[in-house]
Amino acid sequence: MNKTLRISFDLKNTYRVNSILYSFKQIPLIKRCLPEKLYQVRGLKLFANVLSVLWEVVSAFIGKFLYFLTMIIGIGYLYQQVPADQLFLHILLFLTIAGAFTNTSLFQPTRDKYYAVILLRMNARAYTLTNYIYAMSKLVIGFLPFTLWFGLEKGLPLWLCLLIPFSIAGLKAAVAASSLWKYERSGMVYNENRLGKYQWLWIGLLLAAAYGLPAVGIMIPVPVSAGLIMAWIPAGAVGFWKMTHFQSYREVNQQLLSQITNQMDNVVQLSVQQSQKVISADTGITSKRKGFEYLNELFIKRHQKILWKSSKRIAGACLLCLFGILLSFFLAPEIKKGTNELLMTFLPYFVFIMYAINRGTGFTRALFMNCDHSLLTYPFFKQPDMVLKLFRIRLREIIKINLLPAIVIGAGLAVLLYASGGTDQPIQYAVLFVSILSLSVFFSVHYLTIYYLLQPYNAGTEMKSGTYRLVLSITYLVCFCMMQLRLPTLIFGLLCIVFCTLYCIVACILIYKFAPQTFRLRA
Repeated sequence: MNKTLRISFDLKNTYRVNSILYSFKQIPLIKRCLPEKLYQVRGLKLFANVLSVLWEVVSAFIGKFLYFLTMIIGIGYLYQQVPADQLFLHILLFLTIAGAFTNTSLFQPTRDKYYAVILLRMNARAYTLTNYIYAMSKLVIGFLPFTLWFGLEKGLPLWLCLLIPFSIAGLKAAVAASSLWKYERSGMVYNENRLGKYQWLWIGLLLAAAYGLPAVGIMIPVPVSAGLIMAWIPAGAVGFWKMTHFQSYREVNQQLLSQITNQMDNVVQLSVQQSQKVISADTGITSKRKGFEYLNELFIKRHQKILWKSSKRIAGACLLCLFGILLSFFLAPEIKKGTNELLMTFLPYFVFIMYAINRGTGFTRALFMNCDHSLLTYPFFKQPDMVLKLFRIRLREIIKINLLPAIVIGAGLAVLLYASGGTDQPIQYAVLFVSILSLSVFFSVHYLTIYYLLQPYNAGTEMKSGTYRLVLSITYLVCFCMMQLRLPTLIFGLLCIVFCTLYCIVACILIYKFAPQTFRLRA
């Protein structure tokens, strides 16, 4: 087992080190200082190895910390009138059940697993079990300090805080084992990267139970929550017994890994197959417009499932949340005061929410995979006037798509502010609404701008830009930090509107000057 773990770690680390070095090579200001034979420089490889190991250690903790800080503690601030320990366990219970189905650590197809099991022909059973035990150990170690920290702070007993990480691992093991039993009966492999509509419905119901029930004063009692969580430990032991006695790991991995991009030769073919499932094949779709307007209208009509469908679903979910909160005001009027206070200071929190629901990355990826990766091979498409004209058209479309949920959220916040007691400054209603729309426009402009300035994909539709990933990471960190900011709604809203306006102006200038040179296929 130790040998298998060492080999799999070396394989994963080598892949990660090469990715780090390649990412450095893609950063404009850094690549000029790097030698041509980058991968042969021992010092740089050693530095990349240090970064890789450091990331392995940090990743065990940072994700769990953000999970507790945002999903449990952060949202928990909305329910300050309920017992802290009961709310903590209630939310954790339902989120853990949802997470057990979406991240089992056993049925996730990855490149390093493909290299080890398929290309190097390692023992599939030994490789899978070894890496699963490593993943669960990493999960327990990563969760333990935060269940102690946040759990004790909320008034939970020490013994329960110590056992919660093992319970989370136990539920994941039980769910993974149930999928192995299902495979033995039906021959179907569970792929946690491709959840079906019923699974998403189930996850939605769990999230609604986690956050919706406390809003109307309904929560699972602490003894019941603790009992259910503790029951996951013996369930996990049974699940692990099943995993150690399962004999068809190679067949499972072969079927699972055949569903991902395994080789460079079939990247484009796989992308086309995936695209065909979401692109309308209706030959009756047409347009009366001309030029790029004609091209854009056909693209939008044929990609309704990718673009407008998700936007409509998000808007519908936000509308349901609005009605749910209004209903909770009727059933529990005592929460109106707390909600009103939150709305007057928690507007920065919605920067992260608007970031999360924005369809910018999906829009630009669809643009490249199903349009630009072919058009960029033609010289006329890269002419400055063509680039700028199409940019303006696409910016208009992505703003329209993102504005639908933004209008629901902005209007909903204004309605909630009024229903929860209102304010003596009527301008705050307008600021709430306009600031949310400004954030939506900002993210629309932001994602399309970095797509044009850093075009990250190659002809095989693989993302090859380290700078693009870096900008996305910085965007995430800035939006996350905004959740920790507390400013009066009027002040933050006005600042937000001004910033978004200035950013749009600067982005358009950058596109005008640089996009004709940067909007190209990567090697």
